[in-house]
Amino acid sequence: METILIVDDEKNYLLVLSAVLEEEGYEVLTAVSGAEALEVLASSEPDLVLTDMKMPGMDGIELLERIKARDPDLPVIMMTAHGTVDKAVEAMQKGAYTYLLKPFDNERLILYVRKAISLFQVIQENRRLRRAMQSQYRFGQLIGKSRSMQAVFDTVEKVAPSGATVLIEGESGTGKELVAKAIHFNSPRRDKPFVAVSCSALAETLLESELFGHEKGAFTGAVATRKGRFELAHGGTLFLDEIGELSAGLQVKLLRVLQERSFERVGGTRPITVDIRLIAATNRNLKEEVARGRFREDLFFRLNVVHIVLPPLRERREDIRLLVNHFLEKYAAERKSGVPVKGLSPEVERLFYEYDWPGNVRELENVVERVMVLCPREIVTPADLPTPFLPKPVSLLEDLKIPENARLYETLEAVEKAMIERALRLCHNVQAHAAELLGITRSGLNQKIRRYGLEAGPKS
Repeated sequence: METILIVDDEKNYLLVLSAVLEEEGYEVLTAVSGAEALEVLASSEPDLVLTDMKMPGMDGIELLERIKARDPDLPVIMMTAHGTVDKAVEAMQKGAYTYLLKPFDNERLILYVRKAISLFQVIQENRRLRRAMQSQYRFGQLIGKSRSMQAVFDTVEKVAPSGATVLIEGESGTGKELVAKAIHFNSPRRDKPFVAVSCSALAETLLESELFGHEKGAFTGAVATRKGRFELAHGGTLFLDEIGELSAGLQVKLLRVLQERSFERVGGTRPITVDIRLIAATNRNLKEEVARGRFREDLFFRLNVVHIVLPPLRERREDIRLLVNHFLEKYAAERKSGVPVKGLSPEVERLFYEYDWPGNVRELENVVERVMVLCPREIVTPADLPTPFLPKPVSLLEDLKIPENARLYETLEAVEKAMIERALRLCHNVQAHAAELLGITRSGLNQKIRRYGLEAGPKS
């Protein structure tokens, strides 16, 4: 139910207007002065203020100014007599939605009220979407409890409010663009464009036009002037992915833009000045590329103001379960059957922990998405996984290199010790995770750790 605050020093008007608006289904709050109205606003959130212009003490104009200082979007309708029309026009100039001349008919009042509240609801929805967009990338998509990811989160939080250039390095699929978006949507530029370009997706001539734009007739096919990504990102953030793929010529041009903050379109002569924040990413080690003469050292130093390295998934295996749960929730709507997927079987968890994930988080997401489409059960089993996870036929005794004269008891102990060591290593020494991976209780694992004199970390 929408709420309307009515402000008028004439109590009869308050009673009449309240009755009319309550009959239309609105909740009504009242105040007999501007000062009382501000008190009501301090403890409530109305969708519209309907205020008289002429009141003792604080008049309607001053009340309007105080309201707009608190919330510029809250609509205010002024009620005025014929003698104060000039004041009503002044109120419109200061942000009032409209004004009504007393006496007015109820239908006109209701029409304006509906329009004003409808507009405010659209504004509120836009606010909500903007907050949702910001929260989506406030590390919501960057998931991890590992120390390496916590270090990434800490750097993102510190660098986001600044305008510093950021260089993100990491293997393909580690989430470099997600980091770039997290920086953008937590920065003062969040309401401006985030423009992404893949430097490896286009040939050099096309990429130059894509970045800087071109003038009409600059080359065959340039039938109209076109803005480039630098111009489109004005005021916001430009994300250059796979920057290590830039040709030597484009490296020179990019360096010039970073130094001078201006450029010319292809075929143009007029300098164009832009205000952008640059974030670059690469799956190469740019320092090594500089040493090999494949990347300009001066450009590297311009880009490497803040350096973020994203770890591969195989180096943060303790994050796998969190990521799996996130993707299970993300793709739950794609389930065609009525049976929800609740989780992974212990065998699948073990396979996920042991797998090296060459495609990193992107590969894990693809696997989970496939499972959500094809798995007919509540629990994912190895049979639901793609080929790389299928068990390979091996001779266990030969694989373990157990000699023919080995004693059973000693051999079982050696295998058990090796499996516990491997589980602890995969789970970064967290005993609770290692126990789950091995399919034994925490207390049982703890006893075996003491028995074999192994080093272990926290129990949970």
